[in-house]
This record gives sequence, structure tokens and C-alpha cells, in this order.
Amino acid sequence: MRFLLYGANGYTAQLMLPLAAQYGLTPVLAGRSAEKIRPLAEQFDFEYRVFDLNDPQAVDKGLEGCGAVLHCAGPFAYTARPMMEACLRQRVHYLDITGEVAVFELANSLDAQARERGITLLPGSGFDVVPTDCLAQYLSQLLPDATHLLLAFGQSGGGLSHGTAVTMADGAGEGGLVRRNGRITRVPLGHRTEWIHFSDKHRFCMAIPWGDVATAYYTTGIPNIEVLRATSPRSHRALRWQWAYNWLLRTRFMRDLAKKKIDQRLTGPSEDRRASGKMYLWGQVLNAQGDIREARLTTPEGYTLTAHSALLLVAKTLRGEARPGFWTPAGLFGTGLLGELGLVADAGTNG
Repeated sequence: MRFLLYGANGYTAQLMLPLAAQYGLTPVLAGRSAEKIRPLAEQFDFEYRVFDLNDPQAVDKGLEGCGAVLHCAGPFAYTARPMMEACLRQRVHYLDITGEVAVFELANSLDAQARERGITLLPGSGFDVVPTDCLAQYLSQLLPDATHLLLAFGQSGGGLSHGTAVTMADGAGEGGLVRRNGRITRVPLGHRTEWIHFSDKHRFCMAIPWGDVATAYYTTGIPNIEVLRATSPRSHRALRWQWAYNWLLRTRFMRDLAKKKIDQRLTGPSEDRRASGKMYLWGQVLNAQGDIREARLTTPEGYTLTAHSALLLVAKTLRGEARPGFWTPAGLFGTGLLGELGLVADAGTNG
């Protein structure tokens, strides 16, 4: 099954190339630079195409003959819209590996058009947000009248890719996001902290603007959602006065400076760090009567999981298992995705 892999020279996309056949897929590699795409195509014997997302006609031509796009070129806040709009024009299914709240909200706003055109919009097909989305749905099934959802994750090993770091630099100074009474609300970054018992150990966590603030609402209907990430108390304390210089972090100068340093220093975690790394997830739901349910989940390192989950979702979509419109991963395919990825959620004791 042919699909277009845009941003094929990126860190995460390159992890997918040797895995594609395992999922019965044949990617057509694509990106902006022939110098970066051609060597990969020759190495793996794949077709390749070169086009810029700023040229709608070129994008339309680049989609020809492909049933789906797996979009891996971030930051998606800039790149998702032109690719989604091209997929709508050409009736091609759209998937990506974003974790950006704004992109999920964009896809939701295009739901009616996608249904009319008969295509699926499925952002968040990687670690952001497949396992957390499945965990949220699993918890909502344990407590169907839940009014509050809290998700958290931490890791051992692994690291950041160049693309993830650039996306973080673009969001510097913007603060945090939560969902309150069904609406996404801006809050100070790290406004909430918790010591959380993951499957490996207790970890200090702080609130971050993670994609589940958007997606878990569409999956579960729970109106109050927050997401936390494990960090050090020292790192959290360093945020105490960040409100005073958020304006500086938002300037183009500071963001460009951060990206320059990223370009110089960061590529992504090594194969050894990926192999030894783990991601630890925890979730809790609460209803109006004070009933609580918790669950935990351990997954492979995030980029490794993304390579497998994104390819799995592309394959399922091309096999006709998807439906038109905007969907979250668990909203479309259910918690059975965990089993297909070899994962099992643990509904342990509360507290």
C-alpha cells in the first residue's frame, strides 16, 4: 500500500523506513530538499518526490497516486494546514505525528469538510498522542461519568529529536494549557505539580501544554483535563519568575537563537538510548461523587513507539478501517490499539 511520507529526512521518519514493509506499506519519500531525500530513496529503493508546502499546485501534484499522507515535517503549527488543505482537495487521508494542541483544534475545525470529501484527518499518530489517548479512553470506560482527567508521563533513557526541540523553541514563553469546563484555557507553565507513582517509581511532575488537552476531550467527553510531565523540582523552581520574561522568550530573536543552538547540537537519541529507554504513563479520572480510578502504562521509548504506531495507523487507514472526518487515535480505533502495539494498561490500586 502506497502512502506519501513527507519530511522523510527527519529523525522520526527515518526510523520508519526499515519498518514499512513490516506493516505492508510502501512509502513514497518526500520533502523540500532533493539533497536530503534522494539518498534515502536510493538507500531503501523507494520512489521520491520533492516539493515545498508553500506551493499548493506542487503539493497537489506530489500527492498523486497516494492513498494517504503521513506528515512528519514540523513544526506542525506551520506545516499542517497546507498539507491538510491539499489532502482535502485531492481526497487523500491525512495522518501526522504532532503533539501540538493548535493542530488538533485545526483538524477538528475541518471535520465537516473531511466528512464531505470522504477522507480521514488523524493527527497525533505517534507517541503524541496514541498511548495517552488510549489510556484516557480506558479510564473513561472505568468511570463513565468522570468529570476530571489527569494524565502524566515520564521517561528513562531516550532524549529529544531536532524537530521536537524546534517545536518547543517555537512555543517558548507561551505558558501552559488546560481544559476547563470543556474549553481550552491558558495558564502559567507548571502551574500545577504532583508527586506521581508511575510503574517504576515516584516522580515529581508539572503541568505542560500537551496534546491530550485537546484530544482527550474529543475521545472521552471529559470536560476538565490536565497533563503533567516528570521533571526535577529544581527545573520547576526555575519557572517561578518566567512570567516576567515570557515576552522576551516570545521574540523572534530569542526563538531564532534557540533554534540556532539546536541546529548545532541536537540530532536525536542514539539507537542504544532508544533501545534502553522507556516511557511511563499514568492517568486518573474523578467524578462528581469523588470516585477515582487510576491506570498505568509502560511503553517503549517515545520515538520508537511513534515509528510503529504511525505506520500501524497508516496501514489500518489504507485497509479501509478508518472513517471520514477528524478523529483521535482511540476515538477512531479504540483501546485495542494498545494490544496491536503490544501494550497493556494496568488498572492498579488508587492513590
